[in-house]
Amino acid sequence: RLFAHWEAVASTHRVSLPRDMAGPIAQMARHSQAREPVPYVSLPQHGKCEEAAYEERWYPAGKWACVTRGEPMYEQSISMSFMKLMRYICKENSVGCYLGMTVPVLNEIHLTKDETELEREVLTAYYLPGEFQQNPPVPMDPEIHITERAPLRVITRVFYGMTTEETILREISLFWELLGSTDTVLRETYIVASYENPSIPQRRNEIWFICRA
Repeated sequence: RLFAHWEAVASTHRVSLPRDMAGPIAQMARHSQAREPVPYVSLPQHGKCEEAAYEERWYPAGKWACVTRGEPMYEQSISMSFMKLMRYICKENSVGCYLGMTVPVLNEIHLTKDETELEREVLTAYYLPGEFQQNPPVPMDPEIHITERAPLRVITRVFYGMTTEETILREISLFWELLGSTDTVLRETYIVASYENPSIPQRRNEIWFICRA
């Protein structure tokens, strides 16, 4: 029944769910309450614009397992990448055991030059739990790369629901309206941070604007 539910969710993203995902899905469900937050420092809170608050944070350097896909649709890219990461998290790694889930999962996106569409390639990144930061388990999948990501300063804003290309472009536009004209953040690269699995309709997400170094 759990697999059938995820299969239905995958179909809304125009992705077919392989039968070998049944094990990772069941394992993730068993451990759904134990999710380690990615460490960060909250910087002075920005004011509110109507009821839309945004927050500035600093994330230290850390090791992430990353997959890059360039499917026709954004949701297809992140679904295909996260299935690979689920297999890695659940067993397909050099220690052969469940590593533990961390949140959020990051999806790094790039806009076209006219800022009207997303580039096809999306990088999806899973933060290695604290116990594996010094010695990350090696992925069995050659498409998964363990990367040391540099410290990151971001301005974040929460939104809820599905993360289609349309909703992401809308959230980016709304956030620019809130921030106003500024050259302190990048205009071509953004991050969509996901806190809940795709089967939750009103799942929590954030859009991250990346501060210039």
